Amino acid sequence: MQADTPNDSANVSSLSPSVQMAFIAAIAAIAGGLYGYDTGIISGALLQITGEFQLGHTAQELVAAAILAGAVVGSLTSTHLSARFGRRHTIMIVAAIYTVGVVAASLSPDALWLAVSRLVLGFAVGGSTQIVPTYIAELAPPDKRGRLVTYFNVSIGVGILCAAIVGFVLQNAWSWRLMIGVAVVPSLLLLFGMMRLPGSPRWLVEQGRLVEARQALARVRETKQEVREEIADIRELHEQLEEERGGWRALAEPWVRPALVAGLGVAAFTQLSGIEMMIYYTPTFLTDAGFGHSAALLAALGVASVYLVMTYIGKRVVDHVGRRRLTLWMMPPAALALFALGAVFHYSLGGEHRGALVVACLLLYMVFNSAGIQVIGWLMGSELYPLAIRDKATGAHSAMLWGSNLVLTGTALSMTQWLGVGGAMWVYGALNVIGAVFVYVCLPETAGRSLEDIERALKEGRFLPTRQRGDGEAVRGSAAA
Repeated sequence: MQADTPNDSANVSSLSPSVQMAFIAAIAAIAGGLYGYDTGIISGALLQITGEFQLGHTAQELVAAAILAGAVVGSLTSTHLSARFGRRHTIMIVAAIYTVGVVAASLSPDALWLAVSRLVLGFAVGGSTQIVPTYIAELAPPDKRGRLVTYFNVSIGVGILCAAIVGFVLQNAWSWRLMIGVAVVPSLLLLFGMMRLPGSPRWLVEQGRLVEARQALARVRETKQEVREEIADIRELHEQLEEERGGWRALAEPWVRPALVAGLGVAAFTQLSGIEMMIYYTPTFLTDAGFGHSAALLAALGVASVYLVMTYIGKRVVDHVGRRRLTLWMMPPAALALFALGAVFHYSLGGEHRGALVVACLLLYMVFNSAGIQVIGWLMGSELYPLAIRDKATGAHSAMLWGSNLVLTGTALSMTQWLGVGGAMWVYGALNVIGAVFVYVCLPETAGRSLEDIERALKEGRFLPTRQRGDGEAVRGSAAA
């Protein structure tokens, strides 16, 4: 099977290995921008769509949520494609689905067609979140893996910001069809860009294609010695792979359980900590605080800008600070910001400055949440799981993220009706506290460690933070947290 290797001519480049790796991560991460844009643009386009198709409240929710339902399915089904055709080729399939979905949505003759088209887009969104972080992680050097995988997070922020800009600035200049359809440009760029990139060396070793694995790794490593040592390390673990490999039941093996609990827990709290709720419903909350419609949309644009800036900063520091420590630093202040925001709403604090207090608390929450758990949410899915179950586990990880997103966005407005906006903010603040406790207890430090080292620690019972003594740099980072 030749699916995961580009043409031989693509293997020759004058770029240095570090520049090539950054270029590879940037091209693959375009999928994150498509995710951010395609999920975010519906808030700006829905006003026009509702008017054209005469949609009621329920129909609007179905059109908006179809992409999330598709993402859950796409996360799980892409695991088979990834295992059979390889990471690189699966990303190309995802790019093709993005292209078809965007074109179909922009040409929709009615609301049902639009909902189905966004469901198809969801397959691509879910598939990309399952496969892109894994692809980058399997190529990246251990000491740079965090910042390279989080190109994906930053790209999501770029997509969300672009959607907010289009929805606010071009609301009266572009039709909703053009708002949605313009995403065909990056989807085609992703499709053709991936044709020139190398395959995953881990997947190639699994297929017994050692020469191609060495060629792929040689493009992104500084020395031949690094390539030889890493290939030997991958092969050593691969020798145990066949007897360990299994279906979905393999995820229930006792030795795998700590990684699965840690990874899926982080995936859940990435969404349950409230980020998507804030991105989707900021205009609603601010309108309740007395903001005008335009001011609320402008503040939502500010929220998207903060998300992008802080995920970029998180990307720059995650390999130096550590995944676990960064999250433990950021989640408690995010919780405090939500508790304060809840108090402002519930007790009507601030008087004539109430609006400014709401915006301040909202932006502080975005600062700490975006630079913390949002940075590691997708990254952990690419690092924690053993090679034998990586395809299925990353699919489950992505499905957990999208399932949690669906639960959160599907209950946010109902929760504000039951508890008031202030009560809802307190609930989300409590979830941030619970998330921080979970990270402290269950998530080990993975910064600076190879994927093979992480797997060995899992097999030897040294995976959990309390059992990482003797693991060098990882232990110091974990202890400091």
